[in-house]
Amino acid sequence: MNVDLRTVTAIQLVVLVLYSAVLIGFAFFVSRRVRGSGSFFVADRELRPALVFSTFLAANIGAGSIIGASGLGYSTGISAWWWVGSAGIGSLLLALWVGPRIWRVAKEHDLYTAGDYLELRYGSPVRALVASLLWLLTLVILAAQLIAMSQIVEWVLGVPRWVGAVLGGVVMTTYFSAGGLLTSAWVNMVQLVILLAGFAIGVPMALSIAGGWDAVVAAAPADPAYFDFWAQTGVIFFVLIVPAFIVSPGLLQKAFGAVDERAIRIGVGLQGVVLLGFAFAPPLVGMIARVYAPELPNPEFAVPTVLSMGLPTLFGALGLAAVFSAELSSADAILFMLSTSLSKDIYKRYVAPDADDARVLSVARRAAVGGGVLGVLLAVVIPTVIDSLTVFYSILSVSLFVPVVAGLHTRRPGVPEAVAAIGVGVTTLFAVRLSALGEISRWFDPTALGIAASAVTFAVVFLMRRPRSEVPDPEPGG
Repeated sequence: MNVDLRTVTAIQLVVLVLYSAVLIGFAFFVSRRVRGSGSFFVADRELRPALVFSTFLAANIGAGSIIGASGLGYSTGISAWWWVGSAGIGSLLLALWVGPRIWRVAKEHDLYTAGDYLELRYGSPVRALVASLLWLLTLVILAAQLIAMSQIVEWVLGVPRWVGAVLGGVVMTTYFSAGGLLTSAWVNMVQLVILLAGFAIGVPMALSIAGGWDAVVAAAPADPAYFDFWAQTGVIFFVLIVPAFIVSPGLLQKAFGAVDERAIRIGVGLQGVVLLGFAFAPPLVGMIARVYAPELPNPEFAVPTVLSMGLPTLFGALGLAAVFSAELSSADAILFMLSTSLSKDIYKRYVAPDADDARVLSVARRAAVGGGVLGVLLAVVIPTVIDSLTVFYSILSVSLFVPVVAGLHTRRPGVPEAVAAIGVGVTTLFAVRLSALGEISRWFDPTALGIAASAVTFAVVFLMRRPRSEVPDPEPGG
């Protein structure tokens, strides 16, 4: 390694460490406002549109949005827009449909988590089933964020993969455990400024340095679908991701922290619009990476390739901080879902119902630390970001979409409908995936069929359980 390269690496490492220290220091400053579990779980329901906007957008731009989508852009081209674009569409539906409705329910009944809502609508067994299922899944998605961090640090700084996972895990766990949603909402605002500034400056500069759009076209593979926005890949992402971003427990709980319905409509809606525009950036970065490395061994190294080879040193360091911000902000959203679910949905509800507020808050912080450690360990063994995210989004959509949405429109179904819908939906998902039906036609998408099976089962069980008095009497002589 020559002197110049050592200097570049040292600058980038210093920038990353200093930035991490600033985030932690700012989090501890904000954490002085934490007054109890209400602050930790729902930020005392005081998040106004600006903070709702920043904490949602920061949570939704992460490993999948940058590392995963850039890798897809490298491999499949412009249709990778649908990975982040679908999240934007799901966010708009959350802002205009599900979000305000579920906020009213949460405010009226003082709900803190999605588990609280599921128990209110369907009963304790549904809460226990979903909490247990999602607690395991959140570890996988948390690992995905840490994998992305480790890939960036490994490629750009030349250090072992575990170093990046540990660095990201320590920073994320420290600032989140200090104050939960209250601190992460404010830290997310700082992260978002760095993130958007890095991409706004870095992507146009990288495109110019690479030789412009003509150079990108020249480096592209000889496949017409590479520049087809409506390629089949987009349809698959739409079905996989849109429902997940409507009913994600972590996002619903962030919505519970809004000060009113207007804050949800404006904050979540605007960040959905921003996601639709931002969705072009990661695929473009992946396509630019082909100019420098036409045969990457792992497409998910597209972002670090552009950071290290396509940008000047200082701008590369800014880009590195921007990507690191994205991964941290998404990771803390996952840690938020994991720690609050364990402490409120499992510990407070089933282990120690009489636990006071201080005890629940202590358990939530310990769960955050434990989840961070387990996430780091998983990040070392799971191969890629997209692998883990695909599993998470599929099961999340299939298990929660029907019960959550149905519960907002009717109170008549109960435990049997919800449990049957979840069981049949998840079973169908895995049956279709294992049978490889999805490879035959796009109409056999595992997630779509899982949601459809869940909805049909919910309806069938509901009709079978209707009291006889609700069934119209037959006409005389019928």
